[in-house]
Amino acid sequence: MVRQYGFFFNAAACSGCKACQVACQDHHDLTGGLLWRRVYEVVGGGWEKAGELWVPKVVAYNVSMACNHCEVVVCGLACPTKAIWKRDDGIVLIDDSRCIGCRYCEWACPYSAIRYDAATNLVSKCTFCVEAIDAGQAPACVTSCPLRALDFGDIDDLRKKYGAVNRVVPLPDPEATKPALVVAPHKDT
Repeated sequence: MVRQYGFFFNAAACSGCKACQVACQDHHDLTGGLLWRRVYEVVGGGWEKAGELWVPKVVAYNVSMACNHCEVVVCGLACPTKAIWKRDDGIVLIDDSRCIGCRYCEWACPYSAIRYDAATNLVSKCTFCVEAIDAGQAPACVTSCPLRALDFGDIDDLRKKYGAVNRVVPLPDPEATKPALVVAPHKDT
C-alpha cells in the first residue's frame, strides 16, 4: 500500500517544452489561464572579468511545479470550511461543495499551487489525476513528458531511487510543509 504519493522532477532533463502543463490542462478540461501544473524558467547570472574581457556567466533551467501533496497541508489548515482534505495515500483534494471561495488556502500555499477561478468563485488544484491513479495509471503530466523529467510513486520509493532533495532554488524551504516531492537539481542550482 502506498503511504504517500509524490512527484519526482529532474530539472536537468526538463527542456521547458510545457507538454506536462498542456497535458494537465487538457486532461482536466481547464479553461483559459487556469493551470494546475506550470513550467517556470529560472534565469540569473551576471558578468565576470577574465583579464581584459567581460565574460557572461548565465544560469538558466526550468522547474515544473504542481501541488506537492504536502505532509503538512497548510492550505487545508487555512481553510475555514475544511474543504481541503487528504486521502489515506497522501493525495490532497478539494471538496467543491464546501469551498466558499475565500482564497485563504491560496494565500497559505508557499508553492502557489492553488488556483482561483473567478467564473466559479472556487479554488482548484492538481488532483494528482486521482482517477488515473485509482485505475492503476500514471498522472497525465508524467505520461506526457517526452524527456521523462517527471515520475510519480510512493515518496519513500522515489527518495530511494532518486535521492531525497526537495530544496532547490526558487522553491521555498521544505520544512514548512514537507512536500511529497523529490528533485534532481540542475547543475546550476
